Amino acid sequence: MQKLFLIIGSAAMALAVMLGAFGAHGLKKMLSDEMLTIFETGVSYHFYHAIGLLVVGLTARYLSDSILLSWSGWLMLAGLLIFSGSLYVLSITGIRWLGAITPVGGLCFIASWILLALAIWKNL
Repeated sequence: MQKLFLIIGSAAMALAVMLGAFGAHGLKKMLSDEMLTIFETGVSYHFYHAIGLLVVGLTARYLSDSILLSWSGWLMLAGLLIFSGSLYVLSITGIRWLGAITPVGGLCFIASWILLALAIWKNL
């Protein structure tokens, strides 16, 4: 689990950098200010939770194999895909109903951080 979340987190960080650059340079002239802000919000949360995946991977090094930690990592990845992914697609396509699924990703993020805290508390 440790190696997997470190690899996923590293790949997610690289993708966040690429998407951030794409938004800043490639989309700046194509999107309205509102849609660019939505895209940038997706990138920001993408960065935060890619770092979170690295934290999960590093924490796994010090904790026993914890189901809470595993769920934390998978929920963080799900949140990244749902939250940031829906904002990316919404901002580029203008499909507004995608905003309705964005909070599901946010709930995944919240649950992942709570599970990370519980895993640490239970094992240290």
